[in-house]
Amino acid sequence: MSTLLSLQGCTVRFGGLTAVSGLDLKIGPHDLAGLIGPNGAGKTTVFNIITGVYRPTCGSITLGDKAIAGMKPNRIAGLGIARTFQNIRLFASLSVFDNVRAAFNLRLKHGFSHALFRFPAFYREEADVDRQVMELLDIFDLGRHRDVLCKNLSYGDQRRLEIVRALATRPKLLLLDEPAAGMNPTEKEALTRLVRFIKEKFEIAVLLVEHDMKVVMGICERIFVLDHGVKIAEGNPGEITKNSKVIEAYLGEQPPEAGTADA
Repeated sequence: MSTLLSLQGCTVRFGGLTAVSGLDLKIGPHDLAGLIGPNGAGKTTVFNIITGVYRPTCGSITLGDKAIAGMKPNRIAGLGIARTFQNIRLFASLSVFDNVRAAFNLRLKHGFSHALFRFPAFYREEADVDRQVMELLDIFDLGRHRDVLCKNLSYGDQRRLEIVRALATRPKLLLLDEPAAGMNPTEKEALTRLVRFIKEKFEIAVLLVEHDMKVVMGICERIFVLDHGVKIAEGNPGEITKNSKVIEAYLGEQPPEAGTADA
């Protein structure tokens, strides 16, 4: 299997606290994978070192054949990694359209002189971006809300908008941090369909951190399990639910059944 993202021997220390220890993790170019574990296991820290928020204390991170550990977040985003956050981070006072439009700035080709003097190439590219924004919004049934301030959207629509904004950067890998947080059972079912659709439609890899095990077991093809910063298991949903270390550390005696997201 070819590898899109590889973490090798990654450790993250904050003073005397080791948040992640010697982590090895590989994601293929079309994987739909989950990262699970108890609170404080180091899951969000892993997302933060992948996206450049933190630099690993030791170890390497590569995207394709490029070493990215310690790069600034904007450079990593430009190379093809996008993320959402557990706490939604939209531009609350901007419209739905402008939230997604802002993400396209990462890929703009015209420079300062084109913007200042309004050369024809500037107008052509701006029109093309506007078209692409509406195409994305329509795909996710948000086009009807294009002029609505995002703070006035429903919670579920805000979650979808954050994912759309991430997709506007044209990622190779999409990181979803607790996408089902705060959702009701109906919204969780819609989310599972949405994540599968994203993977297939945009032909990208998806790695999600999620506490709702029915969501994880229902959509993830491969699952990594962390406990106190250490990877204790890796495998498909069936293997994970039967792993004694995972049951003891996280799942408990009655593992969830795969295939549904209506907890």
